Amino acid sequence: MNIWITGANGQLGTALRAKTFPALDEVFFTDVEEVDITDTKAVFAFVELHEIDTIVNCAAYTAVDRAEDEVEKAEKINRDGAANLAKASYALNCLLIHISTDYVFDGVHDTPYVEKDAVNPRTVYGRTKREGERAIIRSGCLHLILRTAWLYSEFGANFFKTILRLAGEREELQVVNDQVGSPTYAGDLADAILCLLATEDLPEHGGIFHYVNEGACTWYEFAREIVALSGKACRVTPVTTAQYPTRAVRPAYSVLDTAKIRATFGLEIPGWQDALRRCSRRVEACQE
Repeated sequence: MNIWITGANGQLGTALRAKTFPALDEVFFTDVEEVDITDTKAVFAFVELHEIDTIVNCAAYTAVDRAEDEVEKAEKINRDGAANLAKASYALNCLLIHISTDYVFDGVHDTPYVEKDAVNPRTVYGRTKREGERAIIRSGCLHLILRTAWLYSEFGANFFKTILRLAGEREELQVVNDQVGSPTYAGDLADAILCLLATEDLPEHGGIFHYVNEGACTWYEFAREIVALSGKACRVTPVTTAQYPTRAVRPAYSVLDTAKIRATFGLEIPGWQDALRRCSRRVEACQE
């Protein structure tokens, strides 16, 4: 296959760069500097020039709080960029694998969200990501939408790396303990995408799927585990969302059910604690 991975400098794109693809595949990694997915002509030209079979769209505007003020920018990337990729995929017979988010839900559940649950985004980020999903579905292209949540890795800026840094600078950290989700290691999501790409009849299994590491915790519990694995002498103290207000409303509960993707593709999904240990070891190895 000829595979095009957009948003290649982000967390997931970088994780995919680190993976080994089959020798017969030709993989093109681009970010906005090489191809701006909001430019329709540029998208069509790239797909045609390189005879792309499959697009993996990792490009997104993910600054959740800033999106409340930069609405147009979020719409342009998350909605219009996804729509452009979908149009090209439909016109040129490509498969589009698109990464979406738990923020399409409102967070009022107390049981894991399944793919068929009604969406009700409460933030600009969530709304624009849902609009991107809709644009893909309406285009009629072969597609597979992967919703994930709480993505972190040893690359880039994310909650995991922020906690590691702050734990080395402060004696105490206060972290929200009334928001529940599933931390997801970008390396594991990248492995799952490789498994999907290796599925011969993948286009026949199109639709929406959820992928997160198994299990759930609060941000406080996640932070406490990060600090414990680091060995840093820093206290982690729980606080409420009300004590730590943010520009955008966070879902109180956004655990995603992964039964569909496990049953469809036979995936074994690691637990979030195991994933975190592996990520922490990689960070330590890089520092030695």
